[in-house]
Amino acid sequence: MSNKQYWPALLLGVTLLAGSCLAQTPEPSKFYKLDFVVKEVEANKVLNSRAYSMTVSTEKTSPPDSIRAGSKVPSGNGSNYIEVGVNIDCRAIREVDNELTMLLTVEVSSVPPESSNPVIRQNKWSSSVSVMVKKPTVVFSSDDLTSKHQLQLELTATPIK
Repeated sequence: MSNKQYWPALLLGVTLLAGSCLAQTPEPSKFYKLDFVVKEVEANKVLNSRAYSMTVSTEKTSPPDSIRAGSKVPSGNGSNYIEVGVNIDCRAIREVDNELTMLLTVEVSSVPPESSNPVIRQNKWSSSVSVMVKKPTVVFSSDDLTSKHQLQLELTATPIK
């Protein structure tokens, strides 16, 4: 091989070797159990709570994970219905150090029992959240506009082996 052919071939070989050293192997997917607790609280005392769970993956191509739990309530003349209950959507789930991060969207709606007309109470939250693994964390909280109650969403992420 002549000098003119040797150096370009050597340069190409070094470039390919450097590129393969820099290439990152994708991290294997991990699975987590997410436990959500929706709490109605007044003066730090839990008045009511509901629990929801799902299993999620850190796989990048994973579709959004969701929970839908609720009822349809008649509105108007009874031919139309409004959905009330709990909707939870998780996307872009990633493990960073000992924390789990995700985009979380939650809607909690209900009809007050004393309501004769369909009045709908609704709380919507949407945010990027980060929680320590195995540690219950209140990720969302909002005051009830008609009482001294507060609605909280607590999340616990537990690895599945």
